[in-house]
Amino acid sequence: MITDFFTVQSVIGLFAITLAIYYTVLRFREHRSIQQLGGNAPQVHGWLPFSIDLILRSIYLSRNYRDLEFWEFVFRTCRKGKPADTAEIRLADQRFLFTADPENIKGKGEGFLHDWEEFLGHSIFTTDGEEWAKSRQLLRPQFVKTRVRDLDIFEKHVQQLLFLLDGQGKEVDISELFYGYTLDAATEFLLGRSVGSLGNADSQFAHAFGEVQRIQNIRTRAGPLQRFVPLREFRKGLRVMDSFIEPFVQDALRHSPEELDEKKAKSTGGTTWLHSVAEFTRDRKVIRDQIVSILLAGRDTTAGTLSFLFKELSSRPGTYRKLRQEILEKLGPHKAPTYEDLKAMPYLQHCINETLRIYPILPFNMRVPLKDTTLPRGGGPDGLSPIGVKKDTVVGFATVYLQRNPAQYPPVSAQFPPVMEFSPERWEKWTPRPWQYIPFSGGPRICIGQQFALTEIGYTAVRIVQRFDRMEKYWGIGDDEVKSEIVLSPAHGVKVGFFSTEK
Repeated sequence: MITDFFTVQSVIGLFAITLAIYYTVLRFREHRSIQQLGGNAPQVHGWLPFSIDLILRSIYLSRNYRDLEFWEFVFRTCRKGKPADTAEIRLADQRFLFTADPENIKGKGEGFLHDWEEFLGHSIFTTDGEEWAKSRQLLRPQFVKTRVRDLDIFEKHVQQLLFLLDGQGKEVDISELFYGYTLDAATEFLLGRSVGSLGNADSQFAHAFGEVQRIQNIRTRAGPLQRFVPLREFRKGLRVMDSFIEPFVQDALRHSPEELDEKKAKSTGGTTWLHSVAEFTRDRKVIRDQIVSILLAGRDTTAGTLSFLFKELSSRPGTYRKLRQEILEKLGPHKAPTYEDLKAMPYLQHCINETLRIYPILPFNMRVPLKDTTLPRGGGPDGLSPIGVKKDTVVGFATVYLQRNPAQYPPVSAQFPPVMEFSPERWEKWTPRPWQYIPFSGGPRICIGQQFALTEIGYTAVRIVQRFDRMEKYWGIGDDEVKSEIVLSPAHGVKVGFFSTEK
């Protein structure tokens, strides 16, 4: 028995030693490859095995609407208090890079994290190479200038929104209304018909969509521990989403490719994006995936930006009055703006730009390089040396940290207020450097719907401010927390009231 006992212990010990040697060799080879490519970034180490405490810290801060604190902690810790905007962490056996350096963001990898596929499937957000190019090509015709200039699609939804805003000072959560409004506009513009959610919100879909994003955010932050994240509510939410989307899938497949060609030839107003998808594929799963990506891009991003814009305007009566004066001088109290009118109102554009500067649509993002590569800087004692990046290394980048970093801006002065102060006037004489202001990302993956989003934001803002003499904020201390599960949004809505002397 004793012999057997020692034999078992010997086998276990030998296995452990062999495993340790194996991983040591792997780490040595990885380290050598990284040094050949450039070098390491300054590292942050956890105090628990495999740096599990860093994963738990990230999840805790995110669930308490303090996501940015984790990035600040990483950059502050990696150089022991010295300025830094690129760092690396090893979680379990995986290397992760974090950067808010514009030069590194410009050169980031083009791959996407494939653990998002259960939510977004094989859509424009989760594919690479030829498959990504095809998804982008599907969207491109919908966002040509002639389509973006057609503002009638917004007007009927805006009129319903204005009715719900009352004008007699009633408290409304304008953020919630914006989510319904943008969903209606997006489904009509891209899918051919509005779902009529504004004022009669499909609460099941809205709740499910939000819950799926919340859990997807936790999965991403859990990194190598994501297998331990409970997914029951996640998959329940996906089923609700899919039942909401199914009628659109059926619409897409109702016509044969030949019928769609004939429909396109006879159409004077152009076919919808959904028709283009049906011509591209008859695969229900692919159509579903493309629709989910469109709903995320067309609903959440624009609604979030409008929510932040009116949250800032509600606490700055002088800014609201100045914007209203510009609108009334250009359009009067009733005329709907044209695309050219929107571009000809500089203060309106400054207000939108300032909102997107402080509250970029996608605050954090991640990519993985498709091959071994190098980030231009962040390594070495001075932070100016290149960093080696092996294929499939996760590279996280923080647009919100970049755009709020005082080091990226001129010194504070009478002409340039502090970075976190909402000041549209700063844009009158200041122009950001390339890759310093990237709310819609940049490079090949710049948001294809950028102009559509900016046009919808501008048009909606104009019609609201044009109608109401003033607005009052009903949100208070504690209501200014920001949620960044995927898209940036106010954590507790935006409760305001509007006042109008016009009956």
